[in-house]
Amino acid sequence: MTGRVPPASPTAHHPPEGRTTLPESPYDPISDPTVAAFFTLYDNLARQGPGSDATTRHLLSLAGPLAQRPRVLDLGCGPGRSSLVLAQAGAEVTAVDLHQPYLDQLERTAADRGLAVHTIRASMADLPFPDESFDLIWAEGSAYFIGFATALRSWRRLLAPGGRLVVTECEWSTDSPSAEARVFWDQAYPLRTQEHNIATAHAAGYAVVAQHTLPDRDWFDQYYTPLSERAHAADTTVPGMREAVAVTLQEINMRREHGADYQYTGYVLDPQNDKETNPIMSSSLTTRPERADDVAIIRDINLAAFPTPHEADLIEALRADPQAWLPGLSWLAEAPGGELAGYALLTRCHVGDSPALTLGPCAVKPEHQRQGAGSAAIRAALQAAREQGENLVLVLGHAEYYPRFGFTPASGFGISPPFDVEDKYMMALALTPERPVPSGVIRYPAAFGV
Repeated sequence: MTGRVPPASPTAHHPPEGRTTLPESPYDPISDPTVAAFFTLYDNLARQGPGSDATTRHLLSLAGPLAQRPRVLDLGCGPGRSSLVLAQAGAEVTAVDLHQPYLDQLERTAADRGLAVHTIRASMADLPFPDESFDLIWAEGSAYFIGFATALRSWRRLLAPGGRLVVTECEWSTDSPSAEARVFWDQAYPLRTQEHNIATAHAAGYAVVAQHTLPDRDWFDQYYTPLSERAHAADTTVPGMREAVAVTLQEINMRREHGADYQYTGYVLDPQNDKETNPIMSSSLTTRPERADDVAIIRDINLAAFPTPHEADLIEALRADPQAWLPGLSWLAEAPGGELAGYALLTRCHVGDSPALTLGPCAVKPEHQRQGAGSAAIRAALQAAREQGENLVLVLGHAEYYPRFGFTPASGFGISPPFDVEDKYMMALALTPERPVPSGVIRYPAAFGV
């Protein structure tokens, strides 16, 4: 199968790098009692590998400007935790796995949540899609089934112009791992360094436009901790279960004892490697921070985009407030031909006494709307904020639009606005999910008048 099970049995089931196909029979629970035992251990767990919803949203935010409703292919989807997050963010998701019960579970969950996810039972090594079918290919913790290099080469044809590949891969985090970790992984799935994986991506025709190391809690909170509990409670008299439990606990203990030696890294890859390796650049739009001579143009964009001058006046008031205005966080999107088409602004606010950012105003000239200019400017501003060491970003806006950038209801962080508004419209984003986020009431700059 091409899903995330059994990732806890790397010794028996991880293929060597470069293998192009996987035999179906090792993943047939009927013919292999150990594999059946692994499926039992993983049944109904939230995740089948390291990760979190926050990391999925963060990687999506790094993927750069995409189509209004991007076509996303989630490969090795398992029960579809990533598929659900992507669909909730507005993507048109096609989820692929070889284990039909996982696909059935995903369809039920998606239906219960009112989300549209199309499932297909297929191998990652033999995908039944025409070239350029998808705007985004997603593979969290699954590329190893056919090998990192093989996956990158074989999936490239499926990306439409301007598309991106997001893949997470386990790799060494040090040049000198412990002997125990080396032996374990050499027998399981030989790991490479980050430098090697980046070189592999370049060789496959990609530019690496962003990367993110999964935090340690992504290994334990929803993965190893519940899996360990399941393994300790398992009935080892069931055929194959004793071996499955032993391998599972060996892997978990290896992470606890030698976890500093290896990591999961998420890569955002652009197949157009002759373009600049800028995570906020698409085939038709470029972005840049505002310059001194852009003030009048920014006002014109906002006057054209909104029925009143309120937003244009607000930007000028914020620019005049040294406590609110932050250099480098006012961004423009430039259409082909050089016309400035979209705008996004981040300014200082606070949650309680802790500094945060508020997103807005954001605007696009009417003739350029629904062409990605707004998304490009927003992603550029968020990336610049991340590079400046900022973390928490707040936005009051459309509940169907902003989740594509990783925003979720602020109430989930214990954050509330100083006015009454429906919960789904007040949203927050942690640019670095592993950093702590303050809770409390938002304090806006004076220019907002709240």
